[in-house]
Formats: sequence, C-alpha cells, structure tokens
Amino acid sequence: MRGWFRLTVGLLAVVLGALWTVQGLGYVDGSLMTGRRIWAVIGPVVVLIGLVALWSGLRARRRHG
Repeated sequence: MRGWFRLTVGLLAVVLGALWTVQGLGYVDGSLMTGRRIWAVIGPVVVLIGLVALWSGLRARRRHG
C-alpha cells in the first residue's frame, strides 16, 4: 500500500494543474479562471508538484514492492 497515496495525489495535481493552465491561457471557457494569468502561473507549479509526488510514489512502491 506504500506509495499509493502519493501516486493518487500526484496524478490529481498533474490533471488539475494542467486544467488550470489551459484555463488561465484562455483555452477553456465557462469559468471564472478563464483568461486570468495567475492560473497560467499556478497551474504549471501544481503540475511540477504533482510530478514530484508521482516520482516519490513510484520510488516508494519500487523500494517496498
């Protein structure tokens, strides 16, 4: 069971970060975040955090796996 939580959180962060990025860049309509530059900055940061969590989760699973 080790690593599953980090993998789940990492995947969620990558997906949300990507969504926030495209909303901030104005590619997805119908949201208060659409066209707001702050989300085009926050999104990639969240994606990077998610990638680190995924990497960490994979390492934990391989070590104890």
